[in-house]
Amino acid sequence: MPENSRAIVISTLAERPEYLDKLYEFADVWPAFMHNDPIGNAFMGQVPRHFPDQCIVATEDGELVAHGRSIPFVYPDEDRTDLPTGGWDRVLHWGFQDLRTGREPNVSSALEILIRPTHLGRGLSHDMLAAMRQAVKAKGHTALYAPVRPNGKTDPHQPMTQYIQETRPDGLPIDPWLRVHVKAGGTIVQVAPRSMVIAGTLDEWREWTGLPFDTTGDVVVPKALVPVHADVTHNHAVYVEPNVWVRHDL
Repeated sequence: MPENSRAIVISTLAERPEYLDKLYEFADVWPAFMHNDPIGNAFMGQVPRHFPDQCIVATEDGELVAHGRSIPFVYPDEDRTDLPTGGWDRVLHWGFQDLRTGREPNVSSALEILIRPTHLGRGLSHDMLAAMRQAVKAKGHTALYAPVRPNGKTDPHQPMTQYIQETRPDGLPIDPWLRVHVKAGGTIVQVAPRSMVIAGTLDEWREWTGLPFDTTGDVVVPKALVPVHADVTHNHAVYVEPNVWVRHDL
């Protein structure tokens, strides 16, 4: 795996299994409500244990500074003719379904790349994506897909289909993560409109966000890509996050 000029070493988790128990050292870079997706909570912890050869760790002087996870799955086939509208949640389900039934995957999906906040702005996202592409290609897979979370989107009321059309003067996406993928050769395919679904009681959402959640309707939550829908009568709120499918041909 590549080692860049900043003395950051990038390897697969299979090559450096001692970092397995350190993957959550900086998981709190996600907003609190994001830790309450039931699909993610059920499956994400299993990904490094079952697929360490395509999970990536970056270290500097022995300290974990970034990590990434991907999952293999079968696509396309007679039951999977299109990328799932369920995005991140659904591809996790597909990957473990294929593992359980013994199907031989031919592609993979990126699931996350997390960078320690102290190391943002050093180009590490590009290096991590390149390493993930390389690890997946080494398995003979033909493509790496990614349900990208465009966290540069700041207007929760703007449709994701509109946001992904916005570009800089150089023609690259205005969103930083989409730009990383496109610069690496990725192609934006489509929006996954319900990539992650997080539901909770109003008290749970108050705990996760510090907001009152005392009226029925849309609630704008910091770092949420779209509004959260609250229903005071029925005491629940639901967040349905859109992501963006990107394809990397390998």
